[in-house]
Amino acid sequence: MTIAVAVASDGARLPLARRDASALAAAVLRAEGVRHAMLSVTFVSTPAIAALNRRHLRRRGATDVIAFGFAPAGTDAPVVGDVYIAPDVARAQARRLGVPVREELRRLVVHGTLHVLGYDHPEGARCAASRMWRRQEALLLKFARSSR
Repeated sequence: MTIAVAVASDGARLPLARRDASALAAAVLRAEGVRHAMLSVTFVSTPAIAALNRRHLRRRGATDVIAFGFAPAGTDAPVVGDVYIAPDVARAQARRLGVPVREELRRLVVHGTLHVLGYDHPEGARCAASRMWRRQEALLLKFARSSR
């Protein structure tokens, strides 16, 4: 089994250790039965994620996480993908939700990794009831316990 996760910070201040983000993404991949993967997780500035959002998703403004899967999940081919996370957007969300910013960043690492694997969710209020959201929260709980 070969799972490689590279984590970088492109000009964004990061309150989550890169090795923790890498270990979490790799744990999600393993929990989902992935045997071979190459994943990059890049923490970017708000303007950078807004540009990615506009260029690739045709949406205006900044978002918290954008993920691209380049190899089909569920085949013998390795999973290959990129996850981009905006820590400043995550900080604002964490304040609004009343959770620690590190917890919100961990949630976005899991969320982006699941998107790479082909999970999706509806927009808006129905998101939290989706299969993806339930899986995300279960994985966060599982890996929060194992990291203590």
